[in-house]
Amino acid sequence: MAPRARRRFLSEISTTPFVDVMLVLLVIVMVGTAVKGKGVEVELPRTRTVQSLPKGSGHFVLSMDADGRIFMDTEEVDRDHLKEYLVQRVLKQDKAVFLRADKDVPYGEVVRVMAEIREAGVPRIGIVAEPEDQAAPGSD
Repeated sequence: MAPRARRRFLSEISTTPFVDVMLVLLVIVMVGTAVKGKGVEVELPRTRTVQSLPKGSGHFVLSMDADGRIFMDTEEVDRDHLKEYLVQRVLKQDKAVFLRADKDVPYGEVVRVMAEIREAGVPRIGIVAEPEDQAAPGSD
């Protein structure tokens, strides 16, 4: 009787498929972040003392364009249902809201929107502006 050839198991793990999957996920995250970073185009007022908008996903950005339309990130929100929308989106996730209003929006409208944000129960509201020394977009 001939001796049996011993079969050895391959104990190495091929990392090529793992690296491929990780690179695809990295590209998806990078594209998703770039798209989320884009918002509604508004010309912000300028002020001397201003802090930059915090990075990350710990907040929502509520924008008001020059026509008075309201957007949560890039999604347009009906003015009549803003309070309900904030309760559903913001309070359930316990995030802050940063208000970006175009400089041509009347002050009274901005205050009304801030009041609606407060009435919805949002505990943290921030106002976004640009530093005075920063050049206006599109001006060369």
